[in-house]
Amino acid sequence: MSSAISNDRLDAVVERFANVDHELGTTSDGPALARLGRERAELAPVVEAIERLRATEAEIRDLDSMLADRSIDAEMRALAEDERADAAARLEAEVEQLQIELLPKDEADARGVILEVRAGTGGDEAALFAGDLFRMYQRYADGEGWKVDVLSISEGAVGGYKEIVAEIAGQGAFGRLKFESGVHRVQRVPATEGSGRIHTSAATVAVLPEAEEVDVALDDSELRFDVFRAQGAGGQHVNKTESAVRVTHLPTGIAVAVQDERSQHRNRARAIALLRAKLYDIERERADTARADARRVQVGSGDRSERIRTYNFPQGRVTDHRINLTLYKLDQVIEGEALGELIDALAAEQRARLLAAEDAVA
Repeated sequence: MSSAISNDRLDAVVERFANVDHELGTTSDGPALARLGRERAELAPVVEAIERLRATEAEIRDLDSMLADRSIDAEMRALAEDERADAAARLEAEVEQLQIELLPKDEADARGVILEVRAGTGGDEAALFAGDLFRMYQRYADGEGWKVDVLSISEGAVGGYKEIVAEIAGQGAFGRLKFESGVHRVQRVPATEGSGRIHTSAATVAVLPEAEEVDVALDDSELRFDVFRAQGAGGQHVNKTESAVRVTHLPTGIAVAVQDERSQHRNRARAIALLRAKLYDIERERADTARADARRVQVGSGDRSERIRTYNFPQGRVTDHRINLTLYKLDQVIEGEALGELIDALAAEQRARLLAAEDAVA
């Protein structure tokens, strides 16, 4: 079974892991340590899978040697045959898992995210739906043990949000939530609708991987900072203190604002982090475009103009259009409890496409 993966390829992975460990122990350069640390975290589960597979292969060889010995009694032979059958089944599963571990990985998958949810078409109802989506992600994040910090809010006239931006800190958050980027559509009777007619509204979700200083270098001469009074809910300080910060990246014209903290200093730091994430996302998009072949195996393009999911309240169903999956458990999804089922299905589809692409190349 292991012939499906060449030993030379596995040896190269093990050797690289050993080299990374050596480099980590001999360098004190901050950016290099960060890069090597991420590479080690990515390689560790692959090396563990290789070790498990090779241990099972060794076990099978030992059992084959035992079975080739004509002098063993019938009871011992039967026991060895059972153990070999179990080991062969285990080896098959280990090969399959290792093939998945060896698939090309997005180095950003392990990072936290910047989550942006914006009301789209639908007026007040779209803002209410944006609020529902944000609470869904917040509850899902809580269940995963991730920390959610709101960076900025623009509230809707009757509730919900015109726009809300938050940081979600947690190992692997981007790898899970990246499938959520796109247009989410809702079909329901709005709370503001008296006639009982079903309306269709939409909200846009953007999921950006958090960027580190080593990913995007920001030159102070290319940044413009403006301070202003925060708007909306937030306590007495909101309209009395110029604590909100807007930072503009002059070369690109990208501007971000953060107003959630009372401290101008903290809002400034958060605004820079948000700007860095946006610039990092742009660079990733450019790289994705350059790797058009790799892009074809993704589940959807990740384009935030692409309609990815419909939440139909009258029928109690959620449909993900990228994989034609419908769950009749809308309440559990919108509460964040069953969102993982959709994400699991999307991740499995992506793995299947990547495996098919690797087989085609081979």
